[in-house]
Order: sequence, then structure tokens, then C-alpha cells
Amino acid sequence: MIDDHRPAPAPPEPSYGRAYGSGEPSYGPQAAPPYPQPESPYPLHGSPSPYPLHGSPPPPAPAPPSPISGPPAAGRTGAAGRRRRAAEPSGPEGLWRLVPQALVVAFLAGGTTAFVADDKAVELTVDGGPPRTLHTFADDVSELLEEEGLTAGPHDTVTSRAAGGALADGDAVELRYGRPIALTLDGRRRELWTTAHTVEEALRRIGVRASGAYLSTPRTAPVPRSGLTLVVRTERAVTFLADGRERTVRTNAATVGEALAQAGITLAGQDTTSVPPGSFPHDGQTVTVMRITDGREVREEPVPYAVERTADPELYAGTEVVERQGRAGVRRITYALRTVNGVRQRPRVVADEIVREPVSRLVRAGSRPRPAVTAVAGADGLDWAALAACESGGRADAVDPSGTYGGLYQFDPGTWRALGGSGTAQQAPAAEQTYRAKKLYVQRGASPWPHCGGRLRG
Repeated sequence: MIDDHRPAPAPPEPSYGRAYGSGEPSYGPQAAPPYPQPESPYPLHGSPSPYPLHGSPPPPAPAPPSPISGPPAAGRTGAAGRRRRAAEPSGPEGLWRLVPQALVVAFLAGGTTAFVADDKAVELTVDGGPPRTLHTFADDVSELLEEEGLTAGPHDTVTSRAAGGALADGDAVELRYGRPIALTLDGRRRELWTTAHTVEEALRRIGVRASGAYLSTPRTAPVPRSGLTLVVRTERAVTFLADGRERTVRTNAATVGEALAQAGITLAGQDTTSVPPGSFPHDGQTVTVMRITDGREVREEPVPYAVERTADPELYAGTEVVERQGRAGVRRITYALRTVNGVRQRPRVVADEIVREPVSRLVRAGSRPRPAVTAVAGADGLDWAALAACESGGRADAVDPSGTYGGLYQFDPGTWRALGGSGTAQQAPAAEQTYRAKKLYVQRGASPWPHCGGRLRG
């Protein structure tokens, strides 16, 4: 009996992707293509290759079923082979089902290639430590530091060969942390930051000439991240003028006094310098040493006495009587004398005292009105006007150039008082001067006027 042993067509397998060639997703069993299968010998879109999957040979076509039932021929596979052939149908329909799998394999192969291409070997050095080679997918330096848990502050520096910050395989990145330094340079203090690791490196970056300089911290000392206080005094040339000589020394001293000692100059007593010894010596400065000799001088000077006058009604006006002579006082003044480099300076008063008080002069001045001047016997009738004209030009207040003689008849003060006058002759009225001149003539004749006395008799 002839029986048709051809297997029943397999049910369509479910598809969870997009239907190939449709552009729309399909979530159920894949329907047959809406267009007829190509009769071209190239099942996959007319590919010129006779092999659908990138030129690989197709699986061998299954042998046609035998019209006569019976055991399988010798050399054929068993049930497993039949199941495999049943699960992998041949022909265009089977090739069509393999296309999504090929696409997934191709996508994974391309992704793996891109993944390997993004991996970069980068050398990283952190704050002077040993360099480390890292494999990273970071695109730039900032991403690399973030991956390593590092942060660059405003005073830190990041150096890299990466152009524009973008990382490439083989780049080197270095991170250096900033360190605060309180620097006092030649007496001037300032605050600054540096990424240097040692004092010597920091000074070199700042631009400080450390040769011959004084450093409060050794050059090889490290600069900790917490900061450092550093005092630097560079070498300077200072010239001293002392004792007629000029001496120049190179020094890193902190004061002029220290530099003076280094020059071998000693200050004694009141000696000093033209600038304060405790001031900072600057490069090119010239300092003069002043040799000072101090002394004392005491002088006594008179203190004038005062004249005290009291009115006496018993005495005629213009008459004075000295009750007590005055006596000058004594003032003692002490002067400080200073000689600087042999030149005497202006004396300076350091003490002033009165060692003896002055004694006032007491004078009684008459206030009684004077009677009218009367004639003087023996002197009337003489030409007193001619004598006055010769002696004083007829001026009652005339005084000779020496200041000794005065009045119409040029009385000296002693003669005037001896004749009863008070004050000086030039202070008295003209009538009184003529009256006393007559009295003098009666006593001594014309001898008091040796040159003009002959005018009295015309």
C-alpha cells in the first residue's frame, strides 16, 4: 500500500522583533511575507552570493521522503537528526529565519570593537608620587580625576599632554596640590601659594635668589600641604662710613647693627648711625657712623632787678630819692654740649635755675608842685640863650651821640641830680634847665662849658 510519508508543515514560530522588511513591530507569530518568495537563485534580497549568510555554504538539503514506509536507510542519523532537520527547515523560509540572528551577531561584534577602541592607557601622577598606568574610558582629564576620586582646587594645578583636555591613549596627567607659604622676604611679608614640594623649588618658582641668603627653614625641607612660614634675607651690599674710612660688606643681616658688627665697626658711648641701628639694611645703602662726645657747660647770667617808685608829697615834682638800691639776681643755666665726628653742635639747654633772686630798687618820687623859678644872684644878665644855642641848638630834649649829655645845656646825669634835678635834664622843662644851669654857673663859673661858655658874655 502506498502511503504519503511527507511530514506535516511545522507551525510558524513566534517573533518578538520587527518583521523583516516590513518596518513594523510584530508581537505574535510571524506571518508569511506579503509578497511571493523570489524565484531568484539568491533568496536574500537578490544578494549576488549563492550563500545567504555572508557567503557561508547552505546546509545540505534533506533527502526526499521515500514513498515506501520502512526503517531508515543505513548511514542516516537517528531521531536527533530528524528533530534537528525538523527544527531547521530548509529553503528560503529557513534562511529568512536566520537573518535576525545574523544581525544580532554583527551588532555584538561591532559593539565589542567600539568598546575595545574606547579603552585608553593613561599615566597618572598625583602630587609627586610614583606614576600609575590606568585603563580608563574617560573622555577628558576632569572625568579621569573624578573616576579616581580626586579634586583639583583653585590653587592646585593639573598638567596634561592632552590637547584641549581630551584624553587619548598614552597621555600623561599630573595633579599637584597647592601649598600656602607665609613669606617674609627682606623684611616684607606676603602670602602666596605654590605647588612646589621643597623650599628650594618654591624659591626658584617665586624668583628669589637664594645664593648667600639666610633661610629660616633649610632649602631641602619639604613644604607640607598645611603650609609653611618662611623668612628669607637675601645677600645685600651695605657701605659704612666710619672714622674717615669707607667699608662695604655683603651681608644677609636682619638689622643695620648686625651688619655693622660684621664690618668690624664698634659703637662706644653715645655713638650711633645715620639710620636707626635696628632698621633693615637695604642693598646699596650707605650708612654713616657718628662718633659722639657729650659734655656739660654751666653758665651764670644776671637777672635784672625791678624799680619800684612811690609818690612822696614832701618832695618837689621831678625830685627822686632812692630808698634802696637794687641788686641783680643770678640765673644758672646748664648746657649740653655735643661733638659729632669732631664738629661741635649747638649747645642745648638741659637745666635752668635761679640761684639768687633779684632785689628791687625803691625810689621816692616827689609830687609837690615846684615853685616858680626865681632869679639866681650872680648869674642873671648873662646870655643863656646863646649858650643853649651853642650846646644843643636850642633844643630842650637834645641828647649827644654818646647818650651821656642832654638838655639845653648838655648836663650829665650826675651833675643834674647834684643840682636837685630828677631824672635827666632833657626830661625837665626848659625853664628848670636854665635855673639849674645858673646855679651851676654860680658854683663853677663857665668851666662846665669849655667850648661854648664864652657865649654867656656875648
